[in-house]
Amino acid sequence: MVSQTHKGKLAEAPPGRNGVKTDPPASSEMVVRAPVLVLNLNYVPINVCTVRRAVVLLVKEKAELLENHQGQLHTVDRIIDAPSVIRLAYLVKRPFLPRKLSKKEVFLRDRYTCQYCAKKSQDLTLDHVVPRRQHGPHTWDNVVAACTRCNLRKAGRTPAEANMKLSKTPRAPDPNPYLILQNRVILDEWQAYLPWAIRGVQEG
Repeated sequence: MVSQTHKGKLAEAPPGRNGVKTDPPASSEMVVRAPVLVLNLNYVPINVCTVRRAVVLLVKEKAELLENHQGQLHTVDRIIDAPSVIRLAYLVKRPFLPRKLSKKEVFLRDRYTCQYCAKKSQDLTLDHVVPRRQHGPHTWDNVVAACTRCNLRKAGRTPAEANMKLSKTPRAPDPNPYLILQNRVILDEWQAYLPWAIRGVQEG
């Protein structure tokens, strides 16, 4: 899940006289379609909407403005700063989808650490605690990260049969409330509202 941070600028200023850049207003269409991070009442990100939708929520007092884009909306009687981060005025209860079992998610859950020898490595394999040949299921509580050496040593046996011990009992990780940010460009104004762990994954 790799994304780039991006300055929340809606239009690149062209060079003016003497090569000095000026800042003309961004086109209205570009501004209204710009992304806005929506936070729940408890400051947890729950959605990404457009500036157009965010302005509607602000006008109806269903949300409060926290951060602006570098852009403006021009109406008949006023100029509105384009929102970049808003917070809902009420708590939305949304069920989070469970994480899909995959090699990457297992490695993230186990912090890229072999669950037998505790060695940290980027070169890991998946190990079925109860081997598939013994009808072990491919489920969160039966799959762990293991280094190549431990996986070869354990082979088609259970940890008890191989005289090996797991560092912790595997289980399904908690649902990820930040899936809405997967594969998205993260604007600079959003950074302060994301946990350090999420920022690290996005930037890594």
